[in-house]
Amino acid sequence: MQFIYENFTFPPDQSFTVRSEFIELKKYQSFKCHVNYEIALIENCVGKRFIGDHIEEFKGTELVLMASYLPHLWQYYQALDPSIQPHATVVHFFPDFLGKDLYQIPEAKHLQGLMASAAKGIRFSGETISSAKLILQEMLYEKGLTRSALFLRLLDLLANSKNSMVLGSPGFNIVENVSEANKINVVFDYIFKNFKEKISLEEVAAIMPMSPAAFCRFFKFKTGRTLTDFVKEIRIGHAAKLLLEGKLNVSEACYNSGYNNISNFNKHFKEMKGLSPKEFIKSYLMVEQD
Repeated sequence: MQFIYENFTFPPDQSFTVRSEFIELKKYQSFKCHVNYEIALIENCVGKRFIGDHIEEFKGTELVLMASYLPHLWQYYQALDPSIQPHATVVHFFPDFLGKDLYQIPEAKHLQGLMASAAKGIRFSGETISSAKLILQEMLYEKGLTRSALFLRLLDLLANSKNSMVLGSPGFNIVENVSEANKINVVFDYIFKNFKEKISLEEVAAIMPMSPAAFCRFFKFKTGRTLTDFVKEIRIGHAAKLLLEGKLNVSEACYNSGYNNISNFNKHFKEMKGLSPKEFIKSYLMVEQD
């Protein structure tokens, strides 16, 4: 699988860029990644989207937010309306485009969760898309502080959206996922650093410190999943990343992701991805064959 690193430079009078472009109907074969965060509004198109270890067909209009270094690829099959050329509006930015203290002010703290979740890719739908489209259209024609104010409106809209879905698994982009500053961060940090080793409930609960039973209730309330399921997600997400990089085979990815049993690894992988590890690799290799 080929990965292309893109390097965007901002004009001296801009802290972020927004551009509008027509889409070429083409099955692109190379994943792209870059240090910038990206918001992409895709219109009037039918195709397939690859973001991290997530694969999904799409149709019509979609809006996606992605964090730094998250591999992504769109394959465009056809225009939904043949009389209109498919179109994309794209924003590239850094989270601190208005300064490193932006997310510490009370009015902007809710944006922290948005930026953390962007490490796995977020797809928006419904009314969020139509509202975001109007803001993006204004941004294309405004400059200076007016355009920056519109961008803050866009981020606020996305952060408060009830029509969103996180796409990738936590382990696929580890660095960004440990950035969320909340009480449970110390647990996440420990798991991300030690998921390749045996992790017991007792040792994780002791970090808080809490009794194992109290920690289970706390963790389930904060994350919506058990500790066992969360560790499984991290390990399988990391294994998927290793497999897509093409440097390790299935057995090597298994043992480099905290598993010591290939059968158990295969079972968990299929539970998480809906495909066996070999089927997962094949689904991505088909990109190169199209």
